[in-house]
Amino acid sequence: MTSLRTRERLAQRLLAAGLEDDAVIEALRQLPRHLFVEEALASRAYEDSSLPIGWGQTISQPYMVARMTQALLEAGPVQTVLEVGTGSGYQTAVLAALVRRVYSVERISSLQARAEQRLRALKLRNVRLRYGDGSTGWTEYAPFDGILVTAAASGIPRRLAEQLAPGGRMVLPIDCGRGQVLVRLVKKRGGQRSGYQHEVLEPVTFVPLLGGVA
Repeated sequence: MTSLRTRERLAQRLLAAGLEDDAVIEALRQLPRHLFVEEALASRAYEDSSLPIGWGQTISQPYMVARMTQALLEAGPVQTVLEVGTGSGYQTAVLAALVRRVYSVERISSLQARAEQRLRALKLRNVRLRYGDGSTGWTEYAPFDGILVTAAASGIPRRLAEQLAPGGRMVLPIDCGRGQVLVRLVKKRGGQRSGYQHEVLEPVTFVPLLGGVA
């Protein structure tokens, strides 16, 4: 279940699905996903599927973790990333393997505490976590080269977009009324409100982005 051979099969499935960033796939190959799910679900940890983690939340399927990470990184170098929705901490750990610093905010205190324990056990030194309302970002450490949102917004969150560095990008699911789509927002040099470029990547399904804490 936890062998490198099992993880290699997952990596091959990601390649077959059309993902092509070697560094992203290697990060997922090396990361022990079974540590991020409940023990009763550990036998399913390396399936390419989302799994429940409690409180109405899920750990995203490996394909979607890789897809969002690739979309965030493929447009150029990224040093600092804000993640909105730490969840289990799995996406956080993938990002930590690929960028200099990850800042992650989780609105559900129990999930934040568990994620912190897991990431500490993995000895990840370039991650900073916070319990709070991620929909407002983390102004103390802004601007960010990248922002990754792991819940579906009803539109582009203005306060998050404002925390992007010029040339930075945000990857997030958006509910467009007829379903959800994955979008990449790039902040053009100059940073005016009109200076954002939007790109729709593919249909997705995520839990909704909520404000406040729980």
